[in-house]
Amino acid sequence: MVTRGFSSGRRPPTDGDARIPPGQYLEQGFPVLSAGPTPRVRTEDWSFTLKHGPRPIKKWNWAEFNALPLTKMTRDIHCVTAWTKFDTPWQGVLVDDILADAGLEPPTGFTLAHAFDGYTTNVPVTDLTAGKAMVALLYEGKPITSDHGGPARLLVPHLYFWKSAKWLNGLQFTTRDEPGFWELRGYHIYGDPWREQRYTDDP
Repeated sequence: MVTRGFSSGRRPPTDGDARIPPGQYLEQGFPVLSAGPTPRVRTEDWSFTLKHGPRPIKKWNWAEFNALPLTKMTRDIHCVTAWTKFDTPWQGVLVDDILADAGLEPPTGFTLAHAFDGYTTNVPVTDLTAGKAMVALLYEGKPITSDHGGPARLLVPHLYFWKSAKWLNGLQFTTRDEPGFWELRGYHIYGDPWREQRYTDDP
């Protein structure tokens, strides 16, 4: 795993930090973590595909995707490596609006998020819809940098941040809860930070 930025402002939680899940500390910076080398995806080459199993349902290029309704979302995020960052401001397309543009009701209860570097992670549909998740295009009002998953990344802020796949290029509906990259390597299948679901054996 590639990591950078861990000296950027760590402070221990106080009694007033009720927003920090168990086992986490408050981070003032924004550490960079990646499973491998950072891909540099040009917007001219970017596309997003919605699939049901192996079958493509709809595909958007960068201009088409940016023409979808944009929503602002400010949320706390929690990394499985124990840092929490408050009030991160994002802007992007809600998964609800992607499904609406495709004219699609979720055909199954599970998805795999796919990234340009081959990374995958599983997320239940109920954790992506009802305004809970988006495909983020901007951070702090600016295009997301490659290090942080730009040009587009999944944002599922109520789960550990490995679920918010960087360099996103698609969502695939699956018939079962299929483990992704880190889940196959011992991370929890769901990843709720408030239940400390870091690893397979955690409740």
